[in-house]
Amino acid sequence: MDKPNPLPGITSHIIDTPRLKQHVLTSGAVDGVPVIFLHGNFSSALYFEETMQALPAGFRGIAVDMRGYGWTEDKLIDATRGYCDWVDDLAELMDALKIEKAHLVGWSAGCGTIYRFIADHPGRVLSVTLICSVSPYGFGGTRGVEGMPLFDDYAGSGGGVVNPEFVRRIATQDRSADDANSPRNVINAFYYVAPFRSPREEDFLTAALMEKTGADRYPGDAAPSANWPNVAPGLLGPVNAWSLKYHPHDAADLIQAAVKPPVLWVRGSHDMIVADNSMFDIAALGKLGYVPGWPGDEIAPPQPMIQQTRDVLKKYAANGGSFEEHVIQNTAHSPHIEKPAEFNALFHAFLRKAG
Repeated sequence: MDKPNPLPGITSHIIDTPRLKQHVLTSGAVDGVPVIFLHGNFSSALYFEETMQALPAGFRGIAVDMRGYGWTEDKLIDATRGYCDWVDDLAELMDALKIEKAHLVGWSAGCGTIYRFIADHPGRVLSVTLICSVSPYGFGGTRGVEGMPLFDDYAGSGGGVVNPEFVRRIATQDRSADDANSPRNVINAFYYVAPFRSPREEDFLTAALMEKTGADRYPGDAAPSANWPNVAPGLLGPVNAWSLKYHPHDAADLIQAAVKPPVLWVRGSHDMIVADNSMFDIAALGKLGYVPGWPGDEIAPPQPMIQQTRDVLKKYAANGGSFEEHVIQNTAHSPHIEKPAEFNALFHAFLRKAG
């Protein structure tokens, strides 16, 4: 699919790295302080263009289409490495661009890559901005603020718990608005608080529909399980990579990181994607009666995603780091898009303070 034309001041590049060819958007002077943006699921670098345009003078914006998304070369994600395929891709991108250190900005699942990157590449991160961040314990299949797995085989997480109708519609490049499962309606229902609609809706939809689908791509394969909901993580694809099964030490490694950059955590007051009762967590859906056979709170409670993230960041701060948490009211999963003035006021002040 053709790439939408970038906004004024944004330039599109293909950066050839040893691991894969990466599609990157840039803004600002080449010698500016680098700010690298990592998007979440069902999105791409394009969702950051307005945020990049608004960066203060002296900063260089760099947004990358991560492996499996956008116009970056289509290569498989080895889920058994957790976030490490994306971490290694990012490290090689920074090397190719001759960037030693950068401010990192993550959105949703993109934040998981940052958690791991801080631990694996100490000293290369100037600061971290988390937007509606995935829990350090992954997405789905865990309980309590300590992020313990619901089951030994991590059932309740991974590629098998994703709505197959949504995946089918991505694969067929559905641009309709005739069903709740249509990609257009999912974006408008869950990324934003109604009646907000992005003026770039068509470009955003085009970019999101570039997500690579299939049993070995999004959402990934699944393994049978005797535990509810009878599927456990497979071996390939992004949703399996988010399962705690494949990154069991990320939270602890983040807390004990040798170098701890300051963290700004911004989230939307009405986010239903990353939430303590997420509408995309199969345990929360089971509790609401949308998935049959839910075994109850004692066995499969909804994942307390916000509580988990806050608990890890408090421990990160207690071990020598720092963080601040801000909630932007009347926004959902995309506060940087819905209320850019409020987001940028927080973001720019944090960047300047971090240096």
